[in-house]
Amino acid sequence: MFGKKAQPPIKSLIAHGTRVEGNLKFTEGLRVDGEVVGDVRALTEEPSMLVISEAAVVQGEIHADHVIVNGTVRGPIFATELLELQPKACIEGDVSYRSLEMHQGAVISGQLKPLPVSEEKPLLKLAANN
Repeated sequence: MFGKKAQPPIKSLIAHGTRVEGNLKFTEGLRVDGEVVGDVRALTEEPSMLVISEAAVVQGEIHADHVIVNGTVRGPIFATELLELQPKACIEGDVSYRSLEMHQGAVISGQLKPLPVSEEKPLLKLAANN
């Protein structure tokens, strides 16, 4: 998905020093530099990206296509495409992902659950049927 198309732009920001209590729903891209107590979920069928920076803390479920974590997450993560765990990532919960990129120093206290890869196979015609 992301290899073929441009990644969605980051259009929303939860700044450092900001604390949000409650569930968040977003479209396209969201960057969290502050603290979120609640679930964070991408809204639409369009590609989505969530960035959790080094100083950020999220306590709740995360659902997005592409998730980049360099901060703290206390709850499960569901990355339908790619989960990137940068060196200061600290995850306390299970992670589900289609592809995983994990840098040295990242920590996961939970289960790793790869999502099934849906490979679309080309339709083949038998030469004998012609």
